[in-house]
Amino acid sequence: MGIFDKAKDMLGDAAEKAGDVADGLRDKAEDVVDKGLDAADKATGGKLHDQIDKARDLVDKIDGEVDGAADAAEDAAADAIDKIDPTN
Repeated sequence: MGIFDKAKDMLGDAAEKAGDVADGLRDKAEDVVDKGLDAADKATGGKLHDQIDKARDLVDKIDGEVDGAADAAEDAAADAIDKIDPTN
């Protein structure tokens, strides 16, 4: 195995691990936010349900932006691998 193959494998592994970590953190954050919003809704007896739903929508929008950034990072790693080995 040549140096380029080793570098390509290392970049691929690093990109995969970074994606796994990001997915895990995102899932945990979503759970925390959902539990917090549900608790707020329950504590207010549903009086602020519309505002809480708006907050949930905002969190979903931010999550979509984070997903986009994660996809961009993954694409950058794939581009780096392609530069090392264009036959990939």
